[in-house]
Amino acid sequence: MDLLDSFLVRAALAGVGVALAAAPLGCFVVWRRMAYFGDATAHASILGVALALSFDTSIFAGVLATSLVMATTVSSLSNRGYAMDTLLGVMAHSALAFGLVAVSFLQGVRIDLMAYLFGDILAVGRADLAVIWGGAALVLLLLWARWSALLTATLNPDLAYAAGIDPKREQMVLTVALALVVAVAIKVVGVLLIAALLLIPAATARPFANTPERMALIAAIIGALSALGGLQLAFTFDTPTGPTIVCLAAVLFAVSSLGDTLRRAAMRG
Repeated sequence: MDLLDSFLVRAALAGVGVALAAAPLGCFVVWRRMAYFGDATAHASILGVALALSFDTSIFAGVLATSLVMATTVSSLSNRGYAMDTLLGVMAHSALAFGLVAVSFLQGVRIDLMAYLFGDILAVGRADLAVIWGGAALVLLLLWARWSALLTATLNPDLAYAAGIDPKREQMVLTVALALVVAVAIKVVGVLLIAALLLIPAATARPFANTPERMALIAAIIGALSALGGLQLAFTFDTPTGPTIVCLAAVLFAVSSLGDTLRRAAMRG
């Protein structure tokens, strides 16, 4: 019997694959205060699902295309007179609304919208695994190649210019990586919870890391633990899997914050 014949093994591999890709990217999202950027990109992916079904192409390609369009649109409009949070709020909710309306126009196509909104990790197949791990490898390779430049552009754009690094180019690299993670994660936690898997492990790791690299590594471990633990809890208590993974990540964040608060209080005392 093949190991991948078990739906639980496939689900665990899918969760870990997404967690490994989302963790280092989530660190940049936290450092750059781009939480709503992830939301906007993720919400646009429902429109990508509708377009993919309309043109009978792969869901991954449709989601990736719309995520890239959304991310580049937000990036290009961010300095045109609107505050970033206002622009992201308008784009995120508009894209989700257009996506839901577009889905309602699909004729002759049966679509489980809940699976795309909240994920359906237990239904991950071998082809989905190939897409998830291929996309995760691409994201990690991209971040590994551009890590130093991305870090410099994030910490100090003026220093980046002085070092010959174009911060706008690094922003585009981050945008492409973010779109890739959204596209591969839609099957695991759904479009409404993708941003949570980006943000919560990185935020949980922050108090325990004294270097950017260590924060990315700890975030990856926390993300993987959340995926595996959430999967086990969902199987045990018969709860929705994607939301259970995010709930466990949120509990780990609460424990981390409490531990950090107590540690600071002990140091002051």
